[in-house]
Amino acid sequence: MSRCFPATVGRFDDADDRAVIDGLVRWTEARYAADLAQRPSKHVYVRTLPHDAIARIDSLRDSPTIRSLIAARVPAGSTIVPMKHTDELYLSHYNKDRGGDQGLFDKHYDGNLRFLASSIVVRALIYLQSDSTYKVVFADSGIERAFTTYEFGLLDFHRELHWVEGAFNPADRQRLLLKCNYLVTLPGAAAMGRAALAANTAVFYVVKAAMEYSKSPRTPAQVFIGHLCNLFRRLNIVHPALPLAVVGGAFAALAGAIGFGVAVL
Repeated sequence: MSRCFPATVGRFDDADDRAVIDGLVRWTEARYAADLAQRPSKHVYVRTLPHDAIARIDSLRDSPTIRSLIAARVPAGSTIVPMKHTDELYLSHYNKDRGGDQGLFDKHYDGNLRFLASSIVVRALIYLQSDSTYKVVFADSGIERAFTTYEFGLLDFHRELHWVEGAFNPADRQRLLLKCNYLVTLPGAAAMGRAALAANTAVFYVVKAAMEYSKSPRTPAQVFIGHLCNLFRRLNIVHPALPLAVVGGAFAALAGAIGFGVAVL
């Protein structure tokens, strides 16, 4: 079996699941009405939402509809654990402004831990509301899909090169989706799985903080961090170690400069 989890398309057809999705859409549009009017792109950690909203989201991300598709595509005996602390509610506008959702249109991997052999991180993109204007291209799996309401896509967080194609249409419905992540630990790799969880969590929060800080940049610092995010995204396509090497080199140079300054003084 390939180490890359194959991108997979699914759909919620159960009436109860669709009722949950419809309710979440109404709740999101009411709670974030001001944000939606301004058309920003917005990520909200699910863990920060009210308990009632979290319970409804749990029913979707723990659904057999999703879990069975993941289990069918990983080695038998693997452990599948939701990484709920990283999951997000996403108000997406697909802005091409070198901020916002610009990274969606650039070819990219979501993560850079492709070298971890003991685990796979599967991301579920659950479309609560969406028109088919935009197409997601999963290059490694050779799949393209214009996702609509009630559909979801599963992809390998670290190993699937993908991007979005399409153009903004003001008449489109607001795109609302969930980004839910699952850590799949392969059989006999429990200890390495715990290490993988820690590594994934650290990288996820650092990258997400940088992306949110530099979204639709207005200050020189935001512009600088935004350029770094775009640079790291491109370097990660070449090799996952390159972004880490650049960061390590920058810290080493800073430490050297501080050491030289202290010595001179």
